[in-house]
Amino acid sequence: MNDIPKITVGGLPIAVEDCDGAARTMLEHAYDSRGKGRKPLYVTSANGQVLSMCASDSAIRELFLKADLIHADGTPLVKAARLLAKTPLPERVATTDLVHNAARMAEKEKASFYFLGATQEGIEKAVANMKRLYPDLIFAGYRNGYVSADEEQGVIDEINRAAPDILWIGMGVPLEQRFVARNLEKLTGVGVVKTSGGLFDFLSGKNSRAPQWMQDVGLEWAYRIYQEPGRLFWRYLTTNPHAVWLLLTRTR
Repeated sequence: MNDIPKITVGGLPIAVEDCDGAARTMLEHAYDSRGKGRKPLYVTSANGQVLSMCASDSAIRELFLKADLIHADGTPLVKAARLLAKTPLPERVATTDLVHNAARMAEKEKASFYFLGATQEGIEKAVANMKRLYPDLIFAGYRNGYVSADEEQGVIDEINRAAPDILWIGMGVPLEQRFVARNLEKLTGVGVVKTSGGLFDFLSGKNSRAPQWMQDVGLEWAYRIYQEPGRLFWRYLTTNPHAVWLLLTRTR
């Protein structure tokens, strides 16, 4: 996507788009790709944890650099870009917001989604809740994210037959990026692939978003620690200081 401007934030090339613009980019590419059997547009996103992981592990960094577009899914990235980069980022493009921007457009324009990730119960609840919010949204299909090596090609074949405009994959970083790297060239029935992290846990109601004021000041990570201290406390304790240093020294 050479027409989407990018700036370096924390060491990664970040697309300069807002949520509506990102949704429009994805859908327009999907419409243009219908029936052409070509590799899909690959969209991912980065937060402080991702910046830290990419700086610490060259293999993970290469996985992210394979994406056509990387969006800023973190308020600190937006604030750092506004202070230090040649071009400011207009806003945070959180996947938990982007899916709704895209769904509102897709519902009106008859574009289709496919959800891949979470547990079977979680993905069913996520789809059911989205259908309640967007009754005319087309789901080409959905599947849990527990895919064995023996099952993987069959899942890819199933998705290609369903031919969704946007495939949302939520397996967590870096599992979802590795899944895409292995299969991007094979997903010729798909318009756009969007990695989605824990999106389906939010859509299913398992997790809740932080209060808006915490999102606005970049403290959603603290709310997530409050929700899942055992899993997230050490992760954020180690990655947040590193991410701050990266934002200050590798943003331009």
